Amino acid sequence: MKARITVITLGVDDLDRALSFYRDGLGLATKGIIGREFEHGAVAFFDLQSGLKLAIWPRTSISHDSGLPVDRPSATDLTLGHNVASRDEVDAVMKQAEAAGATIVKPAHETFWGGYAGYFQDPDGHLWEVVWNPDLLPQDDA
Repeated sequence: MKARITVITLGVDDLDRALSFYRDGLGLATKGIIGREFEHGAVAFFDLQSGLKLAIWPRTSISHDSGLPVDRPSATDLTLGHNVASRDEVDAVMKQAEAAGATIVKPAHETFWGGYAGYFQDPDGHLWEVVWNPDLLPQDDA
């Protein structure tokens, strides 16, 4: 399989709340919720980096589309890593996420491998790691 991940979709319980968190709180670019005219069609897409989008879609719609029952989510099933260019940027993103309604799970700290990172959960419990890794700087900042 050739890696061609273009969309990461997060299941959410409240689409409007999730839209507000990601758009208004974190400042991610979006055209807002589209597809409301279709049953199970309402979704919002956010531009992340070239060729990659984040989607938020109700868990019930994912269940309907996939045929799987809605299951209890677990924050430790998946993490989303947001790499930044400096320690200060880690702190700034963590503060921004908290102000937007995120729960700080683990404050930013020096890591055993020489970086700096912290964890937050969005309002639906998805776990994000904000990380400065001196060996893996974002391409636009390297």
